[in-house]
Amino acid sequence: MTQQARERARPPLPRVPALAVLAHYLVGYRRTWRAGVFSSFLLPVLTVVGFGLGVGAYIDQGVDGVRYLDWLVPGLIASTAVQVAIGESTWPVFSNFQWIKTYFAQSAAPLRVADILTGHLAFVLFRVLTTIAAFLVVTALFGALRSPWALVVPAVVALLGLAVAAPTFAYASAVDTDSWLAMLFRFAVIPMTLFAGVFFPVESLPVGLRWVAYATPLWHGVDLCRAATLGVAPQWSVAGHLLYLAAWALGGWLLAHRAFRRKLVV
Repeated sequence: MTQQARERARPPLPRVPALAVLAHYLVGYRRTWRAGVFSSFLLPVLTVVGFGLGVGAYIDQGVDGVRYLDWLVPGLIASTAVQVAIGESTWPVFSNFQWIKTYFAQSAAPLRVADILTGHLAFVLFRVLTTIAAFLVVTALFGALRSPWALVVPAVVALLGLAVAAPTFAYASAVDTDSWLAMLFRFAVIPMTLFAGVFFPVESLPVGLRWVAYATPLWHGVDLCRAATLGVAPQWSVAGHLLYLAAWALGGWLLAHRAFRRKLVV
């Protein structure tokens, strides 16, 4: 077969080239998804039973007049989304530059830097949404979703996931050793999970730490998810939360695009 015939036989790129990048990751995930299905349902069961029912048994009056399990679940949903988003945006991105060189192979194809970045981010959002879907199913079985507004939680966690994944893409593409990725979890992800209103109200923190918690994307996701699952008004305005998360997502995407371009465009 001649080169011209091979080019004609080759399937064309979709109208949105980033979808071709997303398809690449979905094909790989098709071979490994079974390994994560059990843990996707086991993790929420263990956390709901351990924290919601176990710890909640010692909190007689709940939090703000709400059963502790019901109050805790939206925080766990948001924090799980953040952990999945950052987990999928650290070592996978670093390895695509440093170890398996996937990004360089993709840049050799007719793909722009924006296509490579956006396609991979789309896969991260896919992972976040599938994980949170399992979490919602489990918590619904425990009766911890008190409002039909819980249906908007996937949209909230999608924006939250993008708000933390995009800056993490920029960070993972800029570091030169994976030790910096472990430090990100140790000094950013774990403290944010503990003090951003997931397990106890932020108002119980000292004023200085309280404002640090307010600055994290996770707190805004927690407040929105809690308002949705409980059917109450959030502490901040909905528009304020969404704009803040969108600013993190857009700023992170621009930083990641700049970092990707520096490495992929000669």
